[in-house]
Amino acid sequence: MFNLSRYFSTVSFILIVLAAGVLGPLYRQLSLQQITELAESRNVAMAQVFENSLHLPLDALMSDSIGRDAVFLRQLPELVSLQQSVVGLMRNTAVIKVKIYNRLGTTVFSTDASQIGENRLGNPAFRLSMNGTVLSELAHRNTMDSFEGRLAETDVLSSYIPIVGKDKSIEGVFELYQDVTPFLTQLRQSLWWVTAGVFLVFAALYLMQFLVVRRAQRILEEQEGRIKAARDTLEIQVEARTEQLKLANRQLEGEISERRQAESKLNYLAYHDPLTGLANRRCFIERLQESLRDAAHHDQQLAVLFIDLDQFKQVNDSLGHGVGDELLVSVASRLSEHVRLIDMLSRLGGDEFICLMEGLRSAEEVEVLAREIIGAFDYPFRLGDNELFLSASIGISLFPADGASVDDLMRNADSAMYRAKAIGRGQYHFYTPEMTRDAKERIRMENLLRRALDHGELVVHLQPQVDTLSGRLVGAEALVRWHSPELGLVMPSSFIPLAEDSGIIIALGNWVLWETCRQVMQWRNSGFDLPMVSVNLSVKQLERPEFFDTLADILDETGMDAASLKLELTESVVMAVGDAFTLLQRLRDLGISLALDDFGTGYSSLSYLKMLPVQQLKIDRSFVMGIGRNPGDEAIIRTVMELAKSLGFEVVAEGVETTEQAAFLADLGCQQLQGFLHGKAVAPAEFRARWSDQP
Repeated sequence: MFNLSRYFSTVSFILIVLAAGVLGPLYRQLSLQQITELAESRNVAMAQVFENSLHLPLDALMSDSIGRDAVFLRQLPELVSLQQSVVGLMRNTAVIKVKIYNRLGTTVFSTDASQIGENRLGNPAFRLSMNGTVLSELAHRNTMDSFEGRLAETDVLSSYIPIVGKDKSIEGVFELYQDVTPFLTQLRQSLWWVTAGVFLVFAALYLMQFLVVRRAQRILEEQEGRIKAARDTLEIQVEARTEQLKLANRQLEGEISERRQAESKLNYLAYHDPLTGLANRRCFIERLQESLRDAAHHDQQLAVLFIDLDQFKQVNDSLGHGVGDELLVSVASRLSEHVRLIDMLSRLGGDEFICLMEGLRSAEEVEVLAREIIGAFDYPFRLGDNELFLSASIGISLFPADGASVDDLMRNADSAMYRAKAIGRGQYHFYTPEMTRDAKERIRMENLLRRALDHGELVVHLQPQVDTLSGRLVGAEALVRWHSPELGLVMPSSFIPLAEDSGIIIALGNWVLWETCRQVMQWRNSGFDLPMVSVNLSVKQLERPEFFDTLADILDETGMDAASLKLELTESVVMAVGDAFTLLQRLRDLGISLALDDFGTGYSSLSYLKMLPVQQLKIDRSFVMGIGRNPGDEAIIRTVMELAKSLGFEVVAEGVETTEQAAFLADLGCQQLQGFLHGKAVAPAEFRARWSDQP
């Protein structure tokens, strides 16, 4: 039987020794730390007393000691009087020695005259003190010179204390030695008493616990007999329980059979799309991995076709996700009719499908399948009372030409699909290496643009808008420029579309708006008044619920008058925003003017246009460039002018570069001109220099 008393005695003895071994040094260390802190504070106080009492001779000594050698310093006449003053000041204190160093580390004073002139510049404690740190060290000295002679077996705390001048600079260092022998003697006595007390407490605890353990030992021996009797009874019960377990085992076999069926169903769901019944992403990837190994081994080609439904989101938004799910099932069924039995069609998720085509002999076979898939969408999908027309865009990557891994082939097919969407929906496109380079360059430029916002690489230039008849400055359009350290000057046509797609346009547009208002108000406060400034507004900014609060904050922070601010929106922006009338009216309620930019290039409804709260139309430069060369462009400009007059809109013509264009527009009644004829977009300083002196 386990002997509890024996093990308890051994373990308790070891623990008592360990506790005493830990508590004793811990108490000593804490006491030494307390003594050191107390003695250091006394040294600092005595140094302050020394400095307050003897600051005049001390200042003189410090200034006279700079650049002097030891012989000169020891012959200074003021040292004798200073020595007497220090001895008198420190008498009856624990300070037994004083040394003073100037800022070059030279000992300019010491109660031990033989040490005057020594240099302690290399002493780490001196250097720390010159940085404003008080540093102390506790040490035992066999012998020690003091005011009253040589001391033996002494415990000394030496402190390096900065001497701070009137201008708060450190002019030198005190070194004070304090006799702490009485404190350490008392500490050693206390340590013996504490050790003895701890030992007695642990011994008492040990005795009490030993008695309890001996009692527990007797109880365990009594229980051992009872356990032996219970064990015999338990063996009889185990035999009966064994029979019950045999019966339960037969029942469990039936449950295992049911579980295997459930696992088989789960395995099916793990590799198939629950909505369409097609293979899912996991199944496709595993199949593609196997096919790549086989194709590489047999030197064969295969193709991956990435199929994405065009504008499927509109179905979910207009008819609901239930109809959208039914449509996906119908699409999967129709696609399956055109895929060979040896090929694999999978649904990746959402409205994305992917097809693996194996055993290719040429790329023409893939084109045939792609055209068949696109042709499958030529006739509508009928779902109940709904007749829906869809199209699909397909991206194609080939093995081994376009990649040797699953990730490469799927990613490249995805890139090719987006290129197919870009050239026109309902198309297919093969992957080319330029797509990857374009994607990498796009990511690089996006990262650089995000950095540009944080590093001040963007600047706002202004292009003048002048009165057509008088040529006077009536406003300016704010245009952002990007000076990239890596790319050089980047024009808006290169990075604004990227900012729109990536969402950076929100932060960029708000920054341009704030910087423009700030610049206008800075000019106005310095005597140059720009009547009106125009800032382009993105659809993504207008759609943000917090945009109006942001705009109001910008006006408040910069002090900009809302009547001097004009926001320009393109026709496509206005048509893309839901409930555009309400949003634009909120801007008008703030007092801000609105202009419709690039007018004539979009497809807005004239009946919708006349309801919008805009005040100005801007004729796109593509029409202005045709003046004198293209009668069609001139006819469009005349039509726009007649429309503007009938609706009461002011008209600004963009891209005016020649006097012939300006005269043509003036004859039609165009109120304002903007273009190189009157000035290109320039930095604020150049803009002000050009227009500040107009009458």
